[in-house]
Amino acid sequence: MLLPQFFDNPFQVRLSFHKIIERLEYIATIQSHYFGMDVKALLAEINAVPELRDGIEDISQIKDNAGLISRMLSELFPAPLNLNEIKAVTIPYQGLTFNYTERFRRIIDDAGIAFDMAIRDFDEHQFYVGSCCLILNQLYGTSVDFSKPLFYDIPAANGVMKHYRITYNADFMEVVPTERAVKITEQDISLLLDNYDDLALWKSKFPADSYILKGFALVTLFDVTTENAVSALKTDLLANADAPELQHTLETVFRSIFRSPDIRVGFTSFQKDEGKFSTLIMGRRVQSFLLPDKDEDSCGKVFSKDTYDKLIKQKDNIALSDLSEFVRQNPDNYTAAQLYAQGIRSLILAPLVKDGLPMGIVELVSSKISEFNSVNVHKLEIVMPFLVDTVDRKITDFQNKIEAVIQNNYTTMHPSVNWKFRREAKNYIINANLGLAYALKEIRFKHVYPLYGEVDIKNSSITRNLSVKNDLKNQLDALMLLLEPLRQTGQIILAEQSLYDLREFIDDLESGIKADTEQNIQHYLEIHLYPLLKEGDISDERTAGIDDYFNQTDEATGAFYLNRRNYEKTLALVNEKLVSILDGRQAEIQAFFPHYYERFKTDGVEHNLYIGTAISPEAGFEMTDLHRLRLWQLMVTAEMEIEQHRLKDILPYHLDVTSLILVFSNTIAIRFRMDEKHFDIDGAYNIRYEVIKKRIDKAHIKGTYERITREGTITVVYSKAGEEAEYRGYIKVMQSAGLLTDSLEHFDVEDLQGVSGLKALRVGVSYNSQSFMSGSFSYEQVYKHLDSLPAN
Repeated sequence: MLLPQFFDNPFQVRLSFHKIIERLEYIATIQSHYFGMDVKALLAEINAVPELRDGIEDISQIKDNAGLISRMLSELFPAPLNLNEIKAVTIPYQGLTFNYTERFRRIIDDAGIAFDMAIRDFDEHQFYVGSCCLILNQLYGTSVDFSKPLFYDIPAANGVMKHYRITYNADFMEVVPTERAVKITEQDISLLLDNYDDLALWKSKFPADSYILKGFALVTLFDVTTENAVSALKTDLLANADAPELQHTLETVFRSIFRSPDIRVGFTSFQKDEGKFSTLIMGRRVQSFLLPDKDEDSCGKVFSKDTYDKLIKQKDNIALSDLSEFVRQNPDNYTAAQLYAQGIRSLILAPLVKDGLPMGIVELVSSKISEFNSVNVHKLEIVMPFLVDTVDRKITDFQNKIEAVIQNNYTTMHPSVNWKFRREAKNYIINANLGLAYALKEIRFKHVYPLYGEVDIKNSSITRNLSVKNDLKNQLDALMLLLEPLRQTGQIILAEQSLYDLREFIDDLESGIKADTEQNIQHYLEIHLYPLLKEGDISDERTAGIDDYFNQTDEATGAFYLNRRNYEKTLALVNEKLVSILDGRQAEIQAFFPHYYERFKTDGVEHNLYIGTAISPEAGFEMTDLHRLRLWQLMVTAEMEIEQHRLKDILPYHLDVTSLILVFSNTIAIRFRMDEKHFDIDGAYNIRYEVIKKRIDKAHIKGTYERITREGTITVVYSKAGEEAEYRGYIKVMQSAGLLTDSLEHFDVEDLQGVSGLKALRVGVSYNSQSFMSGSFSYEQVYKHLDSLPAN
């Protein structure tokens, strides 16, 4: 019997040629000969084999009547195309194919008898739902587009895996319900379309063997080996592979592109500053045929002047189809001789160039003469841009790691603590000069007071996602307008599918942005749609619109990135304003008492301050220095809030900020971590402070769902009554100076994991402060009120 590829099947499959027989019968009524054959004589032979019309039930019947079937289908399999087309008869998605064209037959024979002709990434679920959708479309008038690109991966005789896209022509098939068929309602259709993943539901509406699928289909394959290799290359290059893994990936890809299993790939990096070529990249040695047994060598030893100029100065490829002939003509060429000694007989040397600067040379070599030549070297053009960007990214990552190692051992620290690093370095050098071993000690500062604050841009992620959503929707709408007339006029293939996919993306955008939404849409456009727009047979009147569309995709100037640029510009300007205020005011306060300062730009600005005798032993620390720094922190936070508010009117996006200050009156110890190049809390006793810092900004007012931070206010978090009294004094001073409003709230903070008992003050910021607007505000004037505050 004819067995389906999948066990469960809504169809009873009947391989039949009734439609083509009916066509031949019609032709016989109007002419006796057709396509060089006697139609009536052919029909007589066909009628002698009734299963051809009624349905073939055994594979042996196909074999026994192969010649007759071939003649019957000669109209569909023109002899002139027998060597070119890859076509056969089949039932869609089934494992049965026959009546191959000569080219298809050769492909199957080359694959070998062990080859299993299975569709790539196609499972029972896809098969069953696809079959059900075929029933819906034929019997219920729906237009469900369930298709997706289908591929066969078939090995060639030389061992190279080739890839073919599958297309089906089902014009000679019909669907007939049986008594087991379930009547499908409009409600059922809606339910099914919303539940693709529920296979049990689909099977309940379309039970096994409930429909007859009668007829045959044509399957045609298109060789997409190169396109598939490029797609795989782009996917693999995004992975975080190291140099040897990347080299293996390239070898596989280039073997597919050049359709040869003999290709090997090498790489040599170019060190311009040192005038050398090297096999060391990303911290590991890679295979190089130019430097087979060396880590590096000077440019003059690797290449002759002419070759060097062509590769590095002219940035042009070199292709040698017959290396043995080249060696014979250039006996003194050392590099050619050593390549020949490695069994290489043809090669391509291609420079990788980024922004006009050569990064290295890709080496493609083969042991066969003429495997590479000046003609097929141009195949590199389709992959080199991706390879250039990947190697550039990986080299940059490696250089950053090198810089990190250097920074970890030779770093410039904040001036307030640099003295201790210099002293430790001095001890190391002195002992080294004496020939004594010396282990660098960890840098610690004990008994310092920490201050932490942040001015955070509110809802930055929501605004960022909204900008991405608006840009993508504008881009997709523009594409819809481009594609619709092209679909109507038939100037572009697959336009209907593309329009459907674009509508799907637009619908998805309405439900929100996910982490990979933008990447998925751009990937789809670049892989599936842009080639159609760029390479389709499109009339001149439409090309202007397409050109304008691609102009708008420029990230720097195009309209399809306008919202994202405006958002990034807004974020950058807000951060720049906040940082400029914080850094500028920091320089002023350092003059009063040296203290450690660090800040981080995120969606807003965070800062850490540490002050105490350990930081500046010679300065004579007193508690008034801490009070001044705390008042400074509150004032600079208010200033950042006010200036950001004044900036909003001239920004593309109106972004609000929330401000938070954490008060911690106990001293702590900090330790410099050489691996991460920053100070961290030292010791388990002090970890509570770090825990509060990490969790406080998302905290709520106790017993509510309201965040403790709110735009237009500064929230001061503390745990002790003395801290509350101290900051109420600072707030009163700043209210008198017109920086803060009279609105002052006091509340408990919800218990956090591992932290409880926190309280907070929240005070309004005076955006209309006359002293700020007039430019007469002075920190120094406010400091004078410190002496009048009650002692703590």
